[in-house]
Amino acid sequence: MSNSTESTGPGRDATVRSQTEGALTHYRWVICGLLFFATTFNYLDRQVISYLKEFFCLPTDRGGFGWSNTDFAFLTSFFTGVYAGMTVLVGWVIDKIGTKLGLALSLIVWSIFGILNAFVGRLLAMHILVRSAFGVGEAGNFPASIKTVAEWFPKRERALATGIFNSGSNFGAMIAALFVPWCMIHFGDQKGWKMAFIFTGAAGFLWLIFWFWLYDTPARQKRLSKAENDYIHIDDEDTGDIGGGDKGKVSWGRLFGYRQTWAFFCGKFMTDGVWWFYLFWLPDYLKKQFGMTKHDVMLPTFIVYGVAIVGSVYGGSIPMTLIKRGMQVYQARMTAMFIIAVFPLTVLTTQYFGNVGHFGQRASVLAVAVICIAAAAHQAWSANLFTTVSDMFPKKSVGSVTGIGTMAGGIGGVSIQMLAGRLTDAFSHTPQTAYLIMFTICGLSYLTAWILMKILVPRHQPINDL
Repeated sequence: MSNSTESTGPGRDATVRSQTEGALTHYRWVICGLLFFATTFNYLDRQVISYLKEFFCLPTDRGGFGWSNTDFAFLTSFFTGVYAGMTVLVGWVIDKIGTKLGLALSLIVWSIFGILNAFVGRLLAMHILVRSAFGVGEAGNFPASIKTVAEWFPKRERALATGIFNSGSNFGAMIAALFVPWCMIHFGDQKGWKMAFIFTGAAGFLWLIFWFWLYDTPARQKRLSKAENDYIHIDDEDTGDIGGGDKGKVSWGRLFGYRQTWAFFCGKFMTDGVWWFYLFWLPDYLKKQFGMTKHDVMLPTFIVYGVAIVGSVYGGSIPMTLIKRGMQVYQARMTAMFIIAVFPLTVLTTQYFGNVGHFGQRASVLAVAVICIAAAAHQAWSANLFTTVSDMFPKKSVGSVTGIGTMAGGIGGVSIQMLAGRLTDAFSHTPQTAYLIMFTICGLSYLTAWILMKILVPRHQPINDL
């Protein structure tokens, strides 16, 4: 492992500006836009299931599937588990075949199986099987997207670019919050759940047209100016990427030998599950805590995910501000992540503010406001956490390392969802107790993750011997 320091700061920034003045194009942001919409479709398709929970858990004599909360947790956990396990393999494959083909194949797989979810009836085992295959496709989005950002952006802009494309997860969830209930109302329960899967799964194929038309790696992209290409690669020497391409062979065994890999692993394991919890259980929380109907939850969930977009983009810009003030990249990244990790602590007060006996009709507004802060903080954290990979690893290994970390996040996601299912069943008569425990875990996860990461990698140590 190398202990070299980063060559960033105001002096180098001035040199970069002088070299590219008047000639720098911005095609890299077009690429970021493509990743944003890929992530939007990824989460739109993923989020459909949470807005169908009430129907799935409705007794069969009332037209539902008759599932329990634990059954639903099994469904989402199997998806999360397969998704997590496959990210390691998919990340490695993307490192070998490149981002263009890798992300396209991932979207095709998850879109096909998203549509197939509409044709499996009410049998839980069939939903688990199809949703697990759906997870195989979804596993490719983030390894490919983070690798694309590493290829197309200099270090100083990677957190912002990641924050922008990662905000697509919120945008997709916002669309799902409106679209799935609309399907259930417009088509009726028995047909609406099927149409929700079909429409959202089919929508992603439109993205493929623009991806194959507009995307290629910087080395092969004819729309890219030389000045912008030089700017993109200005930091490559820090991780031995000079002249590197988007494909390469990396040993998983070697990657697990680096503390940097384990730092990312811990960061994802401790915090990804929190977002899975918000995605799959927020509608259920609003219904049980405040007696909302499936139509009532549309607006508050829409607001939560909308505010989270702001957190994702703004959180990604914080390290840029610190770097411009002379702070080195890793120091700026970890400082930003520490600040961000404090804000989820506010979610510890969710059940206090959500007490209808104390706050009346304002309780739901106050609880949603607290959750908004926590959701925005998560997305800000995620934008910076993903970028630590390209800070420390060469581009040829970014897909593999991201896959390893995403696997860890999936393991955390399975754990927290199974816990949520067990707790909501165990405290079926007092769901407030179940959600108090869950929100406590969510609030403390980020500072715990930051401490573990700092212990493993106390100072910047880029890897240049892969």
